[in-house]
Amino acid sequence: MGAGDYYEVLGISRTADDKEIKKAYRNLARKYHPDVCKEPGAEEKFKEINEAYSVLSDSQKKSQYDNLGHTNFTNASKGQYSGAGGPHAGGFSADFSGFGDIFDFFGGSYGGSRGPRGPQSGNDVLMRMQISLEEAVAGTDKEVQLMHNEPCSACNGTGSETKKLHTCKRCNGSGQLQQMSQTVFGQFVRMTTCNECMGRGRVPEKKCPECKGSGHNRVKRTLSVHFPAGIDTGMRLRMEGYGEAGDTGAPSGDLFIEVHVRAHSRFVRTGDTLETTLEITPAQAVLGSSETIETIDNKHVDLSIPAGVQHNTALKIPGEGVKRRGKPGDLLVRLKIVIPKSVPPEQREFYQKILEAEGKRAGNPKKGIFSGLRGKK
Repeated sequence: MGAGDYYEVLGISRTADDKEIKKAYRNLARKYHPDVCKEPGAEEKFKEINEAYSVLSDSQKKSQYDNLGHTNFTNASKGQYSGAGGPHAGGFSADFSGFGDIFDFFGGSYGGSRGPRGPQSGNDVLMRMQISLEEAVAGTDKEVQLMHNEPCSACNGTGSETKKLHTCKRCNGSGQLQQMSQTVFGQFVRMTTCNECMGRGRVPEKKCPECKGSGHNRVKRTLSVHFPAGIDTGMRLRMEGYGEAGDTGAPSGDLFIEVHVRAHSRFVRTGDTLETTLEITPAQAVLGSSETIETIDNKHVDLSIPAGVQHNTALKIPGEGVKRRGKPGDLLVRLKIVIPKSVPPEQREFYQKILEAEGKRAGNPKKGIFSGLRGKK
């Protein structure tokens, strides 16, 4: 489903806190709830509101949404399958877990009185993937192998060879069984899921030989995943509908890909800023110099080192950091003044003259730090 900007959907500012987000959501959910609002498009509007709230009410999802932007965040739910069986289409699965007392406001569960369990959405799948820092900075597309359940193509996910289902005789279509027990406190009734129809209330007319009546097949797919520029460790991409298959008539679950960005040999990332280290000589620090810096995307940039620069100073190259949402970060070049352990004789003469100009005396390189103490014994 293609909802617009989530903040606009809820009618709140981008600086809204959790309390404002929840208040806006509750007001809109009450207004557009399908049991109350009969206007055309109310159900779709209700789903948009729920989708926006499911992201903005989750601190991790909200952070990713704010960092990546609406387009990149929602594009992460798009992907392609290849392999036997053709494309696998996914759909939006509404998350009603945050309603709480909103359902109480309408006097019960969404959709009326309790009956059969009904078609259940498929389970979500979590996959962890490593990418390089270069790929995280520039964005990349990767193909991944995925094993999961898909609706059986032979029976269209019904589990029935004839594609027909009958009411379960064991539970009379309720999807539940009652177990009554008598105790000293009175009679208790315990409800359990029917093990004949697994809570669906219906059973195949004739079990499909391909899926043995389950309606699902275990298949291996190749999935194309887009990692947007600026993605960072801990962020998750949601591939909508690419999780485990649901019951007949219910959407599949989602595939979540958790990202880990590998450490780099030359660059360290902090937010949108990259940092690298450059070693310079004492002469470069005193007189100033120019060095060529290779950026993470293999460009070569001239860096001017000012005279008198101090050890551990960071010089900034604007726009050569992480390029996220059209606002590139900066590249910091941390200067390390390296003191040579030994120098050639001709360079030593220059250092000797500098010491004399400063009114200092040179030490004897052949003597240790305790040689003066030994001489005074």
